Amino acid sequence: MQRVIPGAEVFLEEHLGLVSGAKAGLVTNQAGVDRHLDSLADVFASHPRIDLVALFSPEHGIRGRAQAGEYVPFENDPGTGLPVFSLYGQHRAETPDNGCRLDDVMRTFDIREDGKAPEAEMLAGLDVLVLDLQDVGTRVYTYSATMAFCMRACAHMGIRFVVLDRPNPINGLAMEGPVLDYPDFSSFVGLFPIPLRHGMTMGELARLYNERFMDAATDLAVIPMRGWRRALWYDETGLPWIGPSPNLPTLEAVTVYPGQVFWEGTNVSEGRGTERPFEQCGAPWIEGRDLAETLNTQGLPGVEFSAVEFRPGFSKFAGQECSGIRLGITDREGFRPLAVFLHIVEAVIEMFPGSLLFHREYFDRIMGTDSVREALRNRALAGEIVRGFESGLADFEDLRRPYLLYD
Repeated sequence: MQRVIPGAEVFLEEHLGLVSGAKAGLVTNQAGVDRHLDSLADVFASHPRIDLVALFSPEHGIRGRAQAGEYVPFENDPGTGLPVFSLYGQHRAETPDNGCRLDDVMRTFDIREDGKAPEAEMLAGLDVLVLDLQDVGTRVYTYSATMAFCMRACAHMGIRFVVLDRPNPINGLAMEGPVLDYPDFSSFVGLFPIPLRHGMTMGELARLYNERFMDAATDLAVIPMRGWRRALWYDETGLPWIGPSPNLPTLEAVTVYPGQVFWEGTNVSEGRGTERPFEQCGAPWIEGRDLAETLNTQGLPGVEFSAVEFRPGFSKFAGQECSGIRLGITDREGFRPLAVFLHIVEAVIEMFPGSLLFHREYFDRIMGTDSVREALRNRALAGEIVRGFESGLADFEDLRRPYLLYD
């Protein structure tokens, strides 16, 4: 198995000069660890050549326990004693009950920067801000927006910004879906015009953002990994898997996420509140056995469907019996999660007429365009919708090429 050395370890071995004599801040969470599974926050705080003075946490908090959309307050880190400034919701006036209702989660997508960008007083006195976050390879996620907001704040305050790179867990070759319609559908889970599945690492995205999309150039340094190749999936890196957020506990969940996440914008459960979030979906009004049988006759590449019954412990349909399907990946190289999602939607509309509802603003925001929902409403075929993404993906392939760091 390939042994990949993440950017954090390369930094500690070769690039401490970037923080030498500097007051440093660190943006990280529970997935920011070294080869010994020691928290990078602890490693930095105890390192004799690093003067770490503040920590910053993304959505889900510094230890990754908060649910999607859940308020993350200011705290002191018990391990280091350092202040932890939340870059997700610290300064919002309202506190969601549990982060799972639609109106609560919608705040996740608000482009306003309240509590989502580091404020001047948080960065005061810093000379360098270091970021080490494990992304999921899908635009519908908040970590790359957190990175972009940090980059912009650092640019305006003259602070160096350092990205410690980590793998794209679902490989750096495959790209899927629509390019975000910018700026109309720009949000905290999709700031810039990139595809749904972009095939880039956080370090590569930082380079792209800095040169093409930011209003001011950041003094940016990206520390690449050693040994990572674009074709690698996370379980081929030799690195331990640590779920980057509560509802993506496994690589299997991350693999299906680029399609299954869109159930969030409908009245179908995406499996939150169960032991298999995103790997299964359903609703009280679905007949899972019939749906699974119908989908299996279609021979969709890389996936098989089985009927499942579940009762979510929280989130959508909490405490209610749901019937639905579970996705079993048989060939992840051939599996295309967004195409599969669209085929499932097509079947659900046909089999349970009038039952599937879209939360229009929410669905369009995470899709990055309203064209997909409109096509589904007009009963366009899934294959036709997917073919419509091809030109945008080809253009993005050309756009991203100068910013790639790995073969």
